[in-house]
Amino acid sequence: MTQHTHQDYMRLALLEARKSPPKPTNYCVGAILVSPSSPHPILATGYTLELPGNTHAEQCALLKLAQSMNISEEHVGSIMPEDTVLYTTMEPCDLRNSGNLPCTERVLLTTRNSGEHKGVRKVYIGVKEPEKFVGENKGRKKLEDAGVEVIHVPGLEDEILNVATAGHVQAEAEEEEQ
Repeated sequence: MTQHTHQDYMRLALLEARKSPPKPTNYCVGAILVSPSSPHPILATGYTLELPGNTHAEQCALLKLAQSMNISEEHVGSIMPEDTVLYTTMEPCDLRNSGNLPCTERVLLTTRNSGEHKGVRKVYIGVKEPEKFVGENKGRKKLEDAGVEVIHVPGLEDEILNVATAGHVQAEAEEEEQ
């Protein structure tokens, strides 16, 4: 069995991010739920706007895992292996302008409704969220304050930000031309 590194999983999350439709109002983010000890370690993947409803990458991965197990997203943590971790190209959001539940809250729900050791207890991030849409993102602090470890995986920051802001650059260039 091949051992995957944190870089490997972050690269897979980046591949998911590349599937996101570029828009000036969203970041293109990818996320992967992983259970390193499982025979098939990738439990679910997601990317921004993959599912209907202005969805974020983490939200899509959690929803897809819940749907695959025929359980509500609210209780998805109860069916996760104890070593489930989340890889996401960008720090989970703590504020949603759309009114959707922030991804930080979704991650914390996996721990609240699942028993002592289940749910997502580690989140690996590629970059912090830029302050463009909601100002300073307090997602990392909120997760850490709740006992979820947040770990930066270095080395892909430039590539992640280029993918994340693909729709922004084009929109800003168009505005400058007008």
